[in-house]
Amino acid sequence: MLDVQAPYRRKLRALFGDREVLDIGCGVGRCLAHLAPRGVGVDHNKHSVGVCRELGLTAFTTDEFDSTEYARPGRFDGLLAAHLIEHMPRPEAVRILRGYLPYLAPAARVVFICPQEAGYATDSTHVAYTDLDGLADVAEQLGLVVEERISFPLPRLAGKVFPYNEFILVASTPTAASPAPSADQD
Repeated sequence: MLDVQAPYRRKLRALFGDREVLDIGCGVGRCLAHLAPRGVGVDHNKHSVGVCRELGLTAFTTDEFDSTEYARPGRFDGLLAAHLIEHMPRPEAVRILRGYLPYLAPAARVVFICPQEAGYATDSTHVAYTDLDGLADVAEQLGLVVEERISFPLPRLAGKVFPYNEFILVASTPTAASPAPSADQD
């Protein structure tokens, strides 16, 4: 009866607007559906990608993506990693996300979303609790420019009891005039 996903859908659409977005770790397409028709999903789970395709969404396994028409340098002006980073140790998240940076245009918007404490506790597959400082660390390791830190949909304190409160970090790739640091720079 209530459209409980409406605030999340509106937030994603507001964050990305008309951008073409690469959704890393798209799962069964909940966020990808909110980005349609300008979203392309990538996930390691073949079953999840199949569910996305059944829904009419554009999604590929990590093995398939590099051989698609979408895997072109600078193709996307947005990247989403929603409920991905907390599922692995931070160095692994950085490594995986770094592999998709070449597909982003200069000044592309990058959005990382992770659950706050109550949401983190609800999933036994969560590996590394990642707050806004942790998300900023990931962004900085990737050479991204952090633009905004958000607690959504409620103020930060709610995340201790409300499982659907999220950390949202908004960043961007450097402009063409200021290239990102290479992987071997400290």
